[in-house]
Amino acid sequence: MIEALYREKGKAEIVDGEIVRMSPTGGLPSKASLVIAMSLHAHRRVRGGGHAFADNAGFMVELPTRQSFSPDAAWYTGSVVDMRFLEGSPALAVEIRSEGDYGPQAEKELAAKRADYFAAGTLVVWDVDLLSPDVIKVYRSTAPETPTIYRRGDLAEAEPAVPGWRFPVAEIFE
Repeated sequence: MIEALYREKGKAEIVDGEIVRMSPTGGLPSKASLVIAMSLHAHRRVRGGGHAFADNAGFMVELPTRQSFSPDAAWYTGSVVDMRFLEGSPALAVEIRSEGDYGPQAEKELAAKRADYFAAGTLVVWDVDLLSPDVIKVYRSTAPETPTIYRRGDLAEAEPAVPGWRFPVAEIFE
């Protein structure tokens, strides 16, 4: 099935044995993805310890209901050796809400995806909501139902996935 994903044109993931296409996103979510990935990359240049990825990187995993992830930004501590998808889950996965990511059904889907991330070994998942005063909700595998909330003016973090990294939430909106 992963081979079929390589042939997809555009962003997609394998969920429940099916290729699930993901629609393109708008300006603010795309900008937020870039700003977060750039901050992670700057952290890597100073501290090392991993690799920063922007939107559309593919991560191969082996779960009963999922074979891949494609977060909006990520921190990965595995090896980057070739042009293929990355093996395993990122330590930090950043999911940035688009216009269609609101309402009861979207909340269920986002919670299920976070559960899949944690089952695959991700340590921290960020839920970035550009329309809420609670801009970044940081979920940890050790407390998956109890997020730490960061707002404009706060320094968000992703401990223990990205040790020492701090991200000024307001930068998303600059």
